[in-house]
Amino acid sequence: MSAIFKIALRALRRNILRSFLTMLGIIVGIAAVIVGVSMGTGAKAEVDKRIASMGQNLLTVLSGNMSRGGVRGGFGMQPNLTVADYEAVRKEVAGITAVSPEARVGGAQIVSGNQNTPVQVSGVSAEYLTARSWPLRGGENFSETDVRNANKVCLIGSTTAKTLFGENVDPVGQIIRIKNAPFTIVGWLVAKGSGSFGQDQDDILLVPFTSVMKRLSGDTKFRSIFVQAESPDAIADVQQETSDFFNANNRIMTILIGFFAGISLVVGGIGIMNIMLVSVTERTREIGIRLAVGARGRDVLRQFLTEAVLLSALGGALGIGAGFWLAPLLTRFAGFPTLISNASVIMAFTVSAIIGIVFGFFPALKAARLDPIDALRYE
Repeated sequence: MSAIFKIALRALRRNILRSFLTMLGIIVGIAAVIVGVSMGTGAKAEVDKRIASMGQNLLTVLSGNMSRGGVRGGFGMQPNLTVADYEAVRKEVAGITAVSPEARVGGAQIVSGNQNTPVQVSGVSAEYLTARSWPLRGGENFSETDVRNANKVCLIGSTTAKTLFGENVDPVGQIIRIKNAPFTIVGWLVAKGSGSFGQDQDDILLVPFTSVMKRLSGDTKFRSIFVQAESPDAIADVQQETSDFFNANNRIMTILIGFFAGISLVVGGIGIMNIMLVSVTERTREIGIRLAVGARGRDVLRQFLTEAVLLSALGGALGIGAGFWLAPLLTRFAGFPTLISNASVIMAFTVSAIIGIVFGFFPALKAARLDPIDALRYE
């Protein structure tokens, strides 16, 4: 068997450029398989990780792409959740009482009269206060109509109200400017205190998320979606349904990548078959000599099949290497980390070897069935 392998390797080395071009389809296909599976696996792991409990009945879906730097410094989240994601969770996930996205405005300076302060401005839906169990100290919540029309209204946190208007001064009805756009304060939030990481949750302005998109930032993505379950007993089911929804979207992407990878592998397999047929024609006299000196048909079959499998397996190995190189690069575009498993590598290499067997069998069989006399006469 080692002699057959050495002969096969020598045959491939004789035409290195042709061998590489033949492997190209396999390389592209296997790389696509590795990238597709790694994206699907990474997305599922990230969704399961990021749908975490936040309180008795509250879940949050966070953007998966962690980025470093920016105006705030440290670690931040790159928004990649869409309005379609929010609407789908709202309509399709059972057992929930409130859903709200959150879109943040970076570097917002709030001005009221001669007072100004940097404040976290979050674009949310009318259900945000319900989802966060956050009551109002005064005024009222903005409405679905305000969200639909992107009205310039806002809810103000107690710390922000104190900074702009003073201690215990009712800010409802006041007009402030956010990025030079006038917003009317319609509600005053009850103080919540520090969050789990020590941040002041009351230094905040809440505006309709549509107002953020159309009037403040122009961004159409969210950093998170808050989901409130009907009861503590329902939270596990809600978490599972929400996770299944996002994983289903990721599966569609994986299937599409797999489809195109499959086409590339078939094209690569056809390329191997064509080159092996050319090789059989070029080496007809060599085959005739081997048969004349005692080689059996199955020896010739095994020889050419080994060459086809070796060609395909080398392409698979290069494709796996390309997949390992490409997957981390795609992380920044995918919005979540990719995850390459040992199973996907084994699967990809096995598929490449099987392609060599399937598409190399016909040329190998043709070589094995050559008549030695006719083969020796071939010019």
